[in-house]
Amino acid sequence: MRPRFTAAVVMATTAAIALTGCTKKNDTDTAASGDAGKKTYKVAFVPKLQGVPYFEAMNAGGKEAAAALGNVEWLYQGPTQADAAAQADIVRSYIQQKVDALIVAPNDPDSMAPLLQQAKDAGIHVATADTDAPSSVREVFVNQATAEGIGQGLTDSLLTAMGGKGKYAIVSCGQTAENLNSWIEVQKAYTKEKYPDAEIVDIVYAGEDQAKATQMATDLMNAHPDLTGLVGECTSSAPGVAQAVKDAGKIGKVFTVGLGTPQAMKPYLQDKSSTAAILWDVENLGYLTAWAGAQIAQGKPFAATNNVSSELSAVTYTEANKMLLLGPALAITDKNVDQFNY
Repeated sequence: MRPRFTAAVVMATTAAIALTGCTKKNDTDTAASGDAGKKTYKVAFVPKLQGVPYFEAMNAGGKEAAAALGNVEWLYQGPTQADAAAQADIVRSYIQQKVDALIVAPNDPDSMAPLLQQAKDAGIHVATADTDAPSSVREVFVNQATAEGIGQGLTDSLLTAMGGKGKYAIVSCGQTAENLNSWIEVQKAYTKEKYPDAEIVDIVYAGEDQAKATQMATDLMNAHPDLTGLVGECTSSAPGVAQAVKDAGKIGKVFTVGLGTPQAMKPYLQDKSSTAAILWDVENLGYLTAWAGAQIAQGKPFAATNNVSSELSAVTYTEANKMLLLGPALAITDKNVDQFNY
C-alpha cells in the first residue's frame, strides 16, 4: 500500500474531508475489466512538462488506473521544457500512432486547439486534463478543482497570514496557461471584493523555472519594499517564492502561499517561509484522467455522478461545459504535509 493522506484541510468555507485508501482501486461500474479477447485501448496523456513531481504523480495515478481497468494501455510523454511547440510535436506523434484517446494539458490552449481538431479528424477521441483548451473540440475536461475554489483558497490563505491587508504580488508560470490565468482572475476579483485593504501590485511570469521564480520574487521585494505577500501560482513558482523570502531573511515579514507539491513544499512549510500549499490529490487526478480517456475511447457517456473507484466514488460531470470535477481544493500545511508522498 502506498501512503495516502487521511485528512486535509479544505480551503475557504469547504469543510475538512477525509480521504483514506491504498493502491488497490475498485473496477468501475462503467469500464470493462479487460477480459481475454477484449480490445485494449491506447490512452495517451501529454503533460505540460515531463519530469516534474506534479506530472509524474499524475502519471503514477494514470498507470494505477490502467492496471485496475485492465483494458487500457497508458501512454505518457511530455516536453522537457514547458514549450508549446515541443508539446505540439508530441501530440502529432500520438496522432500518427493512431491512439484511441489523446489527452493534453496544453501549454498554449489556442495553438493546441487545431491539433486536437486534427486528432478528431483522424478518428481519435480528444480531451484535456489539468488545464483546459475551452475553445477546442475536446470531449471532456478533467478538472482538478474549480477556478473559484483555487483562487479564493489562495487568497484567503495568504490574506489571513497578512492580517487581511497589505500589498502582494503573483509569480505565475506560463503566460498563456488557461488554468493559471483563470485562477488569477478569481484572485483579482476576490481580493477586491473581500479584502478592500489589500492590493495586488504586480503579476510576473517565470515559466516553469523555479530559479527564475526565486529571482523574480526577489526583484519584486526590492521593487516594493512594503510588499508583505507573494503567491507562487504553480508547482515551480510556489517553492521559488518561498525560497526568495528565506534568502532575504524576511520570514514572518513577507508571507507566501502557492500551488506546490507537498514534498517540494515541506521544508518551506516547516520553516514558515510558506504558509500553505493549495493543491489536490494529484495521483487521483491522474487516475481520473486515465479513466476518462477509457470512457471516451469506448464511446461511453459520463453520468452526472460517476463511481470511478473506491476513492473517487462520486465524481461529478457537468454537461454544459463537459467537465469532470475531481473535487475541492485542499490546504497542505506543516501539520499534514507528511500525509502526501509526492
